[in-house]
Parts: sequence; structure tokens; C-alpha cells
Amino acid sequence: MSLSVERLSLSTGGATRILLNRPKAANAYTREMLDSLSQAIAACTDHVLILGAVGKGAFCAGADLKAMESATAEDALDLHSQRVFEQLASFPGVSVAAVDGAAVAGGLELSLACDLRIAGPLAIFRLPETGLGLIPAAGGCSRLPGIIGLGRAKEMVLLGTTLSAVSALDWGLVNAVHAEPMALALEWAEKLGKRDPIALRLAKSALNPELTESLEKERLSEAILYGRKEQK
Repeated sequence: MSLSVERLSLSTGGATRILLNRPKAANAYTREMLDSLSQAIAACTDHVLILGAVGKGAFCAGADLKAMESATAEDALDLHSQRVFEQLASFPGVSVAAVDGAAVAGGLELSLACDLRIAGPLAIFRLPETGLGLIPAAGGCSRLPGIIGLGRAKEMVLLGTTLSAVSALDWGLVNAVHAEPMALALEWAEKLGKRDPIALRLAKSALNPELTESLEKERLSEAILYGRKEQK
């Protein structure tokens, strides 16, 4: 299975834990894996969702390379990863990403769709897309500036700057660095379980910006770039 879903029983209630499970492929996602993730998010009835990965070497390397090779401009116009990540961002409860390893390209964008992020000490964060003739189109350009500020977002997107866990904490990309990110995520789930779920939902709605137009620009830009690749 490329995805593991487990409902956890906590002292303050329940939480759903979703683990990316393709460790031999650095937990890169396929379309089928994204479909499974979408189904798991839709089925989650808890007000805390924890997203992690099997293994410590990689949280998620982004899209599977074979899938990227066959992607077209039409695929970019209806970018499946962006749609699923937006579903995660719109999850009515609180989502926590436990990033134990590398979060690269779409893997970083996946973590950005969560409300809170915890990094392991060896985690790294990078958006290499502009070096490959693409852009971070699964929400990266839209969400990153609101999290770390426009100047630093431009540095990550335009220069492809790699952040260590410590730098990610300093920049505000992650909320904490912990030797065992999943353990801390479970502690936070316990704390969140003590809070009023309706208040959490309304607070999240008030804090989250409206990104519809920006996400559309990402898709259109990616479609143009894929079109250029097809012409070569």
C-alpha cells in the first residue's frame, strides 16, 4: 500500500494519522496515491489529522518522476496534486505535518497545505522547480509567502535555496524541530483535543487567506511551461 491510514484513540478524543508509504521511492506520490490521500481526507471525521511518512530519509520527494515525464500542458491546467493539496488545506479540522526527512518540490508543497509543521533534526526543505523549467504549482507559490514572507519565499522559489530544519524554524517554515516529529505531533493532537472544535474551525477559517486566483495562476503558468517542453 502506498498510503497507510489509522484512527488513533487519544485521551482527549480521536485523531486520524495518514502515512505516505513508498519509502523506496522517497515517498514520491503517484496519481493513485493522491487519490488515496483525497479519499482519506474526505473520510476523516476527527478534528485532528496528522500527516507523516514511513521511514526517516524522506518525507516526500514530490511527484513521481515517471508521472512527470508523461505530464502535458492539459494535465497542468487541471493539476491533480494542487486540487488534493487544496482539499487538505480546506480540511475543517487542524492538520499537522510530521516531516522526518526531505520535503522537496511537491513534498514541501504538501506540508504547506497543513496548518502546522514539525521537522525532524535531519529534515531539509527545497523547491527546485525553476531549475527544471517549472514552478511550484501545487500551492507552493501561493502558500509559501504567507508563511515565511515574500522575500524569503522568492529566495526559495527563484534561487532554489535549501533549508535545514534549524533554518526552517528560524524562517518560520516549521513550528518546531523535534527528535521525534510524530511523537510531538501526537502531543499536539492531545492539546488540540482539549480545545473547542468549532472554535478551532472558525479560527482556522479566519486565519487562512483566499488563494483561488493565485492557485489558478500557478496552473496556467505550469501549463505554459509544460507546453514549452512539448515543443522542444
